[in-house]
Amino acid sequence: MVSFFFLSLQAFVMAADGGRAALPCAFSPKSQQFLALCAQDGRLRIWNTDSKTLQQEYVPSAHLSSACTCVTWGPCRAVQEVPQRKRRKCEAGSAPELSDLLALGTAAGSVLIYSTVKGDLHCTLEGGHSGPVNSVQWHPEDSVLYSGSDDTHIAEWDLQTGKVRCKWKADRSAVSSLCISPDGKLLLSAGMTIKMWNLETKEVYRKFTGHSTMVTTLCFTTTRPPDSNGMYFLSGAAHDRLLSVWYVRSDGKDKNSVVSFTLTDEPQHIDLQTSNCKDEPVRLAVVCKDGQLHLFEHFLNGPCKKPLSPVCSLQVSTMKGDSPVPVPLLAAALRADRQNLMLAYGHHLQPVMEKTPFNTSERHICLVRDVHGTLSLSVDTAVSKVKTPVVNKQSKVLVPGLPGHKAPIKLTPNEAEKRKKEDSTTEMSIEERLEQIELSVGGRDDGKGTSSLQTDSFAVLLVQGLESNDQRILAKIFQTKKEMLIKNTVARLPPQAVLPLLEEVFCHFDIVKYWFKAVLTQHTSYLSSLPDLVSQLGSIYHMIESRVKLYQQLTRLHGKLYLLMTQVATNNSAKNVDNISHKAKLVYEEESSDEDEDSRDEGCPEDDSDNWEEDEAAMELTEDKKNHKDEEDDEEDDMNDESKANGDSDLDPENESEEE
Repeated sequence: MVSFFFLSLQAFVMAADGGRAALPCAFSPKSQQFLALCAQDGRLRIWNTDSKTLQQEYVPSAHLSSACTCVTWGPCRAVQEVPQRKRRKCEAGSAPELSDLLALGTAAGSVLIYSTVKGDLHCTLEGGHSGPVNSVQWHPEDSVLYSGSDDTHIAEWDLQTGKVRCKWKADRSAVSSLCISPDGKLLLSAGMTIKMWNLETKEVYRKFTGHSTMVTTLCFTTTRPPDSNGMYFLSGAAHDRLLSVWYVRSDGKDKNSVVSFTLTDEPQHIDLQTSNCKDEPVRLAVVCKDGQLHLFEHFLNGPCKKPLSPVCSLQVSTMKGDSPVPVPLLAAALRADRQNLMLAYGHHLQPVMEKTPFNTSERHICLVRDVHGTLSLSVDTAVSKVKTPVVNKQSKVLVPGLPGHKAPIKLTPNEAEKRKKEDSTTEMSIEERLEQIELSVGGRDDGKGTSSLQTDSFAVLLVQGLESNDQRILAKIFQTKKEMLIKNTVARLPPQAVLPLLEEVFCHFDIVKYWFKAVLTQHTSYLSSLPDLVSQLGSIYHMIESRVKLYQQLTRLHGKLYLLMTQVATNNSAKNVDNISHKAKLVYEEESSDEDEDSRDEGCPEDDSDNWEEDEAAMELTEDKKNHKDEEDDEEDDMNDESKANGDSDLDPENESEEE
């Protein structure tokens, strides 16, 4: 029990750190003899669960650009083959069974039909969607296939002609999941809301709302029609730890879910055994994102207020030293005998398949397996198309590509050295390329063309440095301080390079803080769409928080110290004012006339005498003389005025003397 909870805690930590991407995988119906698994590189691998070997492998022509997004096995019945332009005569009369067919939805909007009997592509359905295909469902009776896409449409494909029979808009958002009722009359589609369609009229039969995120899983849990008041279906959403069961009533009063199943993480793979009557329970096997398996059993006979817990939880682990390490489960299927499980766990390149019994009396089961010892990739000889020749000493190997399969031309030493020099001159190292495009900080842009070229080079080299983790390239790029160049470079980055750039920024935060600002401003929408952003940027957030935690207190301390320093400076300046000398260090005198000098000499005698009375007498004498002189001047002026009045003013002084 302790080990199971320890593994559950480790699985929860793994899921919190980013989890693992859900890969499209599905067991073949009824017998579970084959497991179809699509890898991240777009390759389809079909494994035999009995022999635990790789049965077939198919690589689509555009597997790198348009990876597989969903995979579904066809039902068990025979149909006519889809006509093709180029086909062999031996294939003209063959009619493969749909149980041997696989429908693959791609990111390019096309649907691939793969035949396990041929070991090759059966046909390609194109022209129905303009966005990635998220879900594909086979009709249980007719030769019809349904697909839902990001373009918000549902397409109905005719497998006999390979063309779209009907297409209609299902929702405002992307169609993320589809499911067809067992009788083939109703179709469930889900985006943000769940809609039930009547396939005859292509009209909405019911609407169900209750999930706050994108619905990723839809499945009918009963085979009864809605008229019998016994139709139930199940739904699961992204980032939701609850599976909801909905009851389809004939009166239309089915707005809320009736049953909920609790999980440890969001569901990734679901397999169930439907209920044919009220007395038969629904058995459900759910593989969560954290790698655990939960089993449920419940009688669907009405609403249930409390969420139901799993009757059994299963975890696979392997020993690493003395401590167990959880092994993620990829898929699980319930066997028809209701006593065994088919498990697929480990890595998607080399999954381990195991048929194991289970006991619902135990709430927690931990399976300890030696995964490294059991992992052995044994490929069937019929799959491999590469033939390895048997070479011995007596045989002579001929080189293809030369006329007549002659031996390769041997060069002389001088010619070989000359060719090496030519190759060395033509090939340039990364450092030389960096110097060629002038990544130095002091470089100047001559114009808009040079600026855009430098920005493109920065973006390309930054992506290369992040992918190869080359610190020399990153160090040269991070040396720039031009904000406009940094902003344009970050804007040209692809979304998948944003998180690696943030990790490098965190390692050199003091140097490349401008890059961190540019990433947050240019790629805010992409970062806000990441579900695990808190765990991925938590370290950067804590570092910034620790740095600004004491900022307010330091600001207050800075203000107090500033006041103290101001008061000290004021007191020092006041002391300097008290010590000022009142004696003039320089006296400036203007030039004056002789009279002023005489009066100054009179007013300021040279001898230092203390006889103030003599000075006062002398001053009175000078004043009397001055007053007497003023009186004489007044008398002369009066006489002149009189003479002017008598007409004497017109006479010259000479005439006056003659007259006398």
